[in-house]
Amino acid sequence: MNQPNQTVLTEFILMGITDRPGLQAPFFGLFLIIYVISVVGNLGMIILTKVDSRLQTPMYFFLRHLAFIDLGYSTAVGPKMLVNFIANQNTIPYNGCATQLAFFILFIISELFILSAMAYDRYVAICRPLLYMVIMSQKVCWVLVAVPYVYSAFLSLITTIKIFMSSFCDHNIIKHFYCDSLPLLTLLCSSTRDIELIILIFSAFNLVSSLLIVLVSYILILMAILRMNSAQGRHKAFSTCGSHLTVVIVLYATLFFMYVQPKSSHSFDTDKIASAFYTLIIPMLNPMIYSLRNKEVKSALCRIWKNLHKLPV
Repeated sequence: MNQPNQTVLTEFILMGITDRPGLQAPFFGLFLIIYVISVVGNLGMIILTKVDSRLQTPMYFFLRHLAFIDLGYSTAVGPKMLVNFIANQNTIPYNGCATQLAFFILFIISELFILSAMAYDRYVAICRPLLYMVIMSQKVCWVLVAVPYVYSAFLSLITTIKIFMSSFCDHNIIKHFYCDSLPLLTLLCSSTRDIELIILIFSAFNLVSSLLIVLVSYILILMAILRMNSAQGRHKAFSTCGSHLTVVIVLYATLFFMYVQPKSSHSFDTDKIASAFYTLIIPMLNPMIYSLRNKEVKSALCRIWKNLHKLPV
């Protein structure tokens, strides 16, 4: 059988979220607002948890890294997507595509395991309160964020190198608004079996293992809360977990919608909608959730606001 023509690609064409000209401007305005809110919210959370002396606990250490990750993967996708809304041709250079894919994989996998670390942190805070600062020492906290970063970087490099060391055919149109692994695999002339197996195995491991840590942590937390005699204590324990649990449910529901749906109902159009949600909307929502549902964050914002008003004009 004749093999498809192989060629040396210098760029890819991104199909974008929509091919309707009338929707380009409204979508540009909408996603520009979403991205700006995301950048301001996550940068604000990073600065706030760094400078406020009352937010120097392990919980806010993890929250600062969650904000950094949200900022990272929304920035890996957002600016290029916004440029493509107003560009005549939605192109991305070959090396730029590889870079975008590598950073996106790095940040999205890191988010799963940082959320797992945050669940473990809540478990220790509620179930082992007297030993909390001993167990969650600064060294332990750094290990719990460093391991996900290193592991995610390893998977990111393996996946990106395997895809971009393969042979591409002469068509370079990516049916997505950013360089994602699954749309890129459809452009390869060489066998994709090994790459698909790597993606499948590690995607399943990442989703299941991180979710298992979260579920076990919250089952133990729930058991501890139910044993509490004080209604006020139960309410306080629930309130410390509410923000994190909301973020976990939103992210995992989106990821399972994308990756666990039946193959017959799988399409790149539904993928694009779900991808827009977790690459841009979730990073915008996370700082809002932690700001609106967390009294300590709201108090820190109020203190900074009062201090700014006290500065001489």
